[in-house]
Amino acid sequence: MDAAAWRLTLAAAALMALVAGGRAAFGLFVSPLNSASGIGLATFSLALALGQLAVGLTQPLLGALADRAGASRVIVCGAAVLILVTALPAGWPMPSVVAFSVIAGALAGSAVASNGLLIGEVGRSVPPAHAGFAVGLVGAGTSIGMLLLGPATQWAIERHGWAWALLAMAALGLLAWPLAAPFRRAQSLRAAPAAQPVADVLREWRFWRLALSFGVCGFHVCFIAVHLPGVIERCGLPPNLAGSWVAVSGAANVAGSLAVGWALRHHDAARLLAALYAIRALGVAAIVVLPASAALMLGFAVVTGASFMATLPPTSQLVARQHGAARLGTLFGFVMLVHQVGGFAGIWFGGWAAQATGNDHLLWCVDIALAVVAMVLVWPRAARHGRPLSSAAAGA
Repeated sequence: MDAAAWRLTLAAAALMALVAGGRAAFGLFVSPLNSASGIGLATFSLALALGQLAVGLTQPLLGALADRAGASRVIVCGAAVLILVTALPAGWPMPSVVAFSVIAGALAGSAVASNGLLIGEVGRSVPPAHAGFAVGLVGAGTSIGMLLLGPATQWAIERHGWAWALLAMAALGLLAWPLAAPFRRAQSLRAAPAAQPVADVLREWRFWRLALSFGVCGFHVCFIAVHLPGVIERCGLPPNLAGSWVAVSGAANVAGSLAVGWALRHHDAARLLAALYAIRALGVAAIVVLPASAALMLGFAVVTGASFMATLPPTSQLVARQHGAARLGTLFGFVMLVHQVGGFAGIWFGGWAAQATGNDHLLWCVDIALAVVAMVLVWPRAARHGRPLSSAAAGA
């Protein structure tokens, strides 16, 4: 990759670290915000889920804007809104303010660093032979953010209180403004023609099979991001284990994202994707059948982290290989729409099931079944597209 491609890729990874790491650490605020505002876990979960759904609905639009006009202005405006709405509950911990903050914050965060926004930019700027590793590096940025912001947020809450910690998280949004600079591109680069009209792609079942599998990914990771601290408490484990869990998961995510990005140069993307969903199913099954312990939870953090963002490189590469990279931002926006619908279901159903049953067993059983469904959805692609990505990427 040339210097400009490296700068853009690293900036995208840093933005993902900032926003996705903060989103993962936000789970640490659920319990204190619930207590301070009296919003109720079920209502809070619904608001968080609606935020995920709203993000999904805006993903195609954000991807299309990035495809046509570049991402820099979108990132700058999104960061300004993100800073404001993140800080609101610290001053006004009321149910309506908390609900508005989480929904608007999710939308603003997606304008700063969402897969639909950033992956299209990276896909157009990086040579096809390096695209898998570059997308893996962007995914690793999420992990680095979790690794840094998880323990830092836990420390800030314990030392200074949740309100101070929330204000500090809002202030981190200022870092998005300088990171937007590498995304300023010449108009000639924005006008690249699409290899296939978007409307034609949206009529293809093979596109929606892949999108539905990514919806299962959204169900799993969004539940984990929001409810994992509560899961740890319901298992009778120390609440401060949540900060360590986020850090361990983040470290594993770095390794998993980069490893899958490298593996895409040598192995079929569909087979790798199916294997990742199988790993998730096995990891959740271990949580269901084994007695709860700190060691088990940290082991689950390793398994979850290793597959957390690792699904992103093979999914984006399959979209690019089958439909071209010129409109990858728009197409991946639709994939992210399905992902966020899955995230809505995971957050809302997880909160409802925990409140209704007092535990997470029902949610875990549904999660295992969905992971198996996702594996089936993507596996037939391996038979139809048996070539390693490195040999097929030139046609993407």
